[in-house]
Amino acid sequence: MKRLIALLFAFLAAPAFSQGFDHSHAAWDALLKKNVVLIQGGKASQMRYAEMAKDRAALKAYLDTLSKVGEAEFKGWSKPQQMAFLINGYNAFMVEKILTRYPDIKSVWDFGKVFGNPFKDEFFSLFGRKFTLDAIEHETLRKPGAYDEPRVHYAVNCASVGCPMLREEAYAAERLDRQLEEQTVRFLSDRSRNRYNAENARLEVSMIFNWFKQDWSSGYKGFDGKSAAITSREQYFGRYAKLFADNAEQQKIISEGKAPISNLDYDWSLNDLRK
Repeated sequence: MKRLIALLFAFLAAPAFSQGFDHSHAAWDALLKKNVVLIQGGKASQMRYAEMAKDRAALKAYLDTLSKVGEAEFKGWSKPQQMAFLINGYNAFMVEKILTRYPDIKSVWDFGKVFGNPFKDEFFSLFGRKFTLDAIEHETLRKPGAYDEPRVHYAVNCASVGCPMLREEAYAAERLDRQLEEQTVRFLSDRSRNRYNAENARLEVSMIFNWFKQDWSSGYKGFDGKSAAITSREQYFGRYAKLFADNAEQQKIISEGKAPISNLDYDWSLNDLRK
């Protein structure tokens, strides 16, 4: 009888264990859909941190599922699954970091730039070891030869107004390419952060294109690897000329890579939707 009960328990428990990691990131998706608000016609977003604070238990439960993933399991996933995991993880852990100080925080740099630097602080675990936000972004997602996908810069969110928007849904492998391209269009078409200035005949773009210029000049071929290789920022911006300017002549200058590039100031204010 005891053996029969044990077998029955194992049978009933098996489905829960066999499901494995939820690659739809449903828990994080629900939190984002509830607490992220689109602004500027969908080109930017703000987080309802006050409301997210009420859902902190659910957030921590999701973060726990990320921390339980082992490195061997992670390496067995497809690259889109890995990227979705890392991007969602970065964004979710960043939100958790903000909540540790909220509402007494106006910028992510309130934690400190040297001591307490939020990007270098080992405040969470991945793959069985202490991890940092910089380790996710720079040592994993941006590691040469790993993914070679500069559009991750439009996906990872540093909880700041100047940063490409926090998406209102979770990233998932089966729609990752579409999501990254939509993020690209949203960010590049936001004239407060990227624009052609007719007065000085310059292309004024976000500082991320200066900080990480090598990511757009290392032979990027697109998610499917079939697009023409991008070897310069000018060539990359040329693909999206219509997003930077409405004037056909100005678009032509950008598409031909003839517009000098300058960078706009970066706004590190917290991307908070306050009442």
